[in-house]
Amino acid sequence: MMQANKNAFPKDFLWGSASAAYQVEGAWNEDGKGPSIWDEFVKVPGTTYKNTNGDVAVDHYHHLEEDVRLMAEMGLKTYRFSIAWARIFPTSMDEVNQKGLNFYHKLIDLCLENGIEPMVTIYHWDLPLFLQEKYRGWESREIIADFKKYAVTLFEAYGSKVKYWITINEQNIFTRMGWMTAQHPPKMSGEEKLYYQVNHNVFLAHAEAVLAFQDLVPDGMIGASFALHPSYAIDCKPENVVAKMDYDDLKNYWWMDVYAYGRYPKAAMKYLQTKGVAPEFEPGDAELLAEAAKHVDFMGVNYYRSDTVEYNPLDGVDSSGVFNTTGEKGSMTIQGVPGLYKNPLNPNLPTTDWDWTIDPIGIRVGCRDITSRYNLPIIISENGLGAFDTLEEDGSIHDPYRIAYLSEHLKEIKLAIEEGSEVLAYCTWSFTDLLSWLNGYQKRYGFVYVDQYEEAVEPSLKRYKKDSYHWYKDVIASDGKALFDEA
Repeated sequence: MMQANKNAFPKDFLWGSASAAYQVEGAWNEDGKGPSIWDEFVKVPGTTYKNTNGDVAVDHYHHLEEDVRLMAEMGLKTYRFSIAWARIFPTSMDEVNQKGLNFYHKLIDLCLENGIEPMVTIYHWDLPLFLQEKYRGWESREIIADFKKYAVTLFEAYGSKVKYWITINEQNIFTRMGWMTAQHPPKMSGEEKLYYQVNHNVFLAHAEAVLAFQDLVPDGMIGASFALHPSYAIDCKPENVVAKMDYDDLKNYWWMDVYAYGRYPKAAMKYLQTKGVAPEFEPGDAELLAEAAKHVDFMGVNYYRSDTVEYNPLDGVDSSGVFNTTGEKGSMTIQGVPGLYKNPLNPNLPTTDWDWTIDPIGIRVGCRDITSRYNLPIIISENGLGAFDTLEEDGSIHDPYRIAYLSEHLKEIKLAIEEGSEVLAYCTWSFTDLLSWLNGYQKRYGFVYVDQYEEAVEPSLKRYKKDSYHWYKDVIASDGKALFDEA
């Protein structure tokens, strides 16, 4: 509707960056930490790129002061990180590991001492292994009470120091890849009925945490982070427009509607009921979800790419295609749901080496949609570019592609704010390089290069500032004005 004004972002805008415990911390069995499902999952040969794991990751656990010092030097306003559930409750929900609590106290205090607002993610995929072995984790309703207990433990420990809380990270991703495509633990494929029931259990756990939060952190803000894929019909054929509607209901609104309204989209629910795979409700579930939705303070958005949608015939592609984890451009295949939709590449957009579309306008499309549909504030909890970076002999890393990516996305966020979206924070993914789950270390996201790689036996783990580090520092210092001074 307009072009972005070249004035600054709002004064209280939180310029941030993000990480996740399993991907950065390392110290997988130190100071009383128990194993997580990811610690077990990566032991299966061929599961991750070159069999990489998070035993050491980028050793944030032992580089805590250095990493926060680099954040402070950059001028970061918020740091989003997750807490490892298995570091707090290692082997039982009956005993808290004080050393685990102390580690995050130290991290939070370091952030606050350096003027950085801590933003805590309660669950970022690393479920304690003992809960998976006890009752199969998210497949059981037993986890609802255990998640609430875990969340309450964190609220009581850190609630006086942490304002911003995220209950669940990318529920739509870890459930799909865990129960539909076998790429994440528990490595199950095509379990559609169970997939939707697992999601229902996660929603209920989220809801219990949100309600407990109201009394324990009355001045805080809480929400969930969702991997948003704004969609475009490939053309104006009516069948493709309907396919886009089906895609949005099953891939976006299925989660966001529950977070914001406490109910599932009607058309999607009817479709799943017809197939016999809709989640089963117990008495009180609907009321719990609806009540929690009244207290959600923001919609967390992890945005990397948009999707293009085309009608998919009954004998068309399914979700069993190839997911690019190697960086071999062009290796990802089209996936979809037979009889509903498929997701061909957008011919109008470039892609990364991992075949993700690069679409800065998509982040504004997403913000507009959330603002109009839910009227909630937005936290961009992740946005970033995974790329091959080269450490030069002089210790420099030139990443103009990352600067361009982030700059164009930030300009679109600025435009979204001017159009009426209330965007509270922007967290890049990620601050340092990290273990990119299935993709190893070669898919680098950070402002800070870490000397860690797939074949490393004893990596130095030395930190190096990339060109993008200095660029983001200037952007923050100017409240975003520097974005519009670029050539």
